[in-house]
Amino acid sequence: MDGQYTLHSFRRLGVGSRLAIGLPVLSVLVLATGLVSLRLGPVPINTLDVVWAALSALGIDGPSVDRTAQLVIEQIRLPRIIVGAAVGMALGLSGTAMQGLFRNPMADPGIIGVSAGGAVGAVTAIAIGLVDLFWLALPAFAFVGAALALLLVYGIAAVGGRISMATLLLAGVAVNAFLGAVVSAIIYLLPSEGPLREILYWLAGGLDSRSWDHVRIALPPIAVGAAALALTARDLNLLALGDDEARSLGVRTGATRTVLLAASALVTGSAVAVSGSIAFVGLVTPHVLRLVLGPDHRVLMPMSALGGALFVMLADMAARTVIQPAEFRVGVLTAFVGAPFFVFLLIKNKRQVYTL
Repeated sequence: MDGQYTLHSFRRLGVGSRLAIGLPVLSVLVLATGLVSLRLGPVPINTLDVVWAALSALGIDGPSVDRTAQLVIEQIRLPRIIVGAAVGMALGLSGTAMQGLFRNPMADPGIIGVSAGGAVGAVTAIAIGLVDLFWLALPAFAFVGAALALLLVYGIAAVGGRISMATLLLAGVAVNAFLGAVVSAIIYLLPSEGPLREILYWLAGGLDSRSWDHVRIALPPIAVGAAALALTARDLNLLALGDDEARSLGVRTGATRTVLLAASALVTGSAVAVSGSIAFVGLVTPHVLRLVLGPDHRVLMPMSALGGALFVMLADMAARTVIQPAEFRVGVLTAFVGAPFFVFLLIKNKRQVYTL
């Protein structure tokens, strides 16, 4: 009872107060997780060397560090962690946007076909051998596939001149099913087993072998999409009141929905392009934070970005250590953890979920 009272009191605090408490807490957790993750791996590195090597990689001079430790931090672990944080941030933000847009806490980034489109693009690049010729082919094809899937869903929903959320949702379900069949067909028609393992490896989602090139690929579009989503937070709150009420308060509902969908597709497509399919981050993160922080998207957007980053970083850290010296797939791990955890929350808080 005391816990419920404390949670209710926290949710009633102003936006600034909730952000002033929540942002520092999650930021510290993200930074601490990053430092711990930098230490873990086949090459043991002490904490001080981790700190100075990471600062050196970011252009800040400090005491000299063992050359091997420096290379491991700079070229292997740090870019991987940054990519993981960016992917988590993207999925957390887009999950928040989708749940708010569809007014459904069960929605996630895959609902509009973006993840499935990215999968088709990546699988195609692997199947026809482009990855062996040009390493950027996989993220490039994944991003193009995600964008085309969004255009297809949006085009279907726009038939007749007016877009309804129900039609968009159903179009997303249909396109997801179709694109899933395309992936299955490509796998079935592969002439040899060579590319099959790589395809399944990518579909399971992971952050192994991520480099600074992947950081440069993912960060700019994710930053642009995140900024666009942050700017729509107030309008997303008003859309929850209904279209008529939102329009009377000055919200251009059609333009706002277009921005939300495009920005969500941009960040999700960018994430999928460098990590493969990582499930449940965009579903669980905003849902859990909404139970703690309330439904105000001005709070949820930045907190979901940090929460998603933390979720993926923790999953990646576990994936690298749970079966050493081998490595687990991050997407499989997030599904193993996210599915039962979400079901538990859904059952325990079922009344709250549908009244948020």
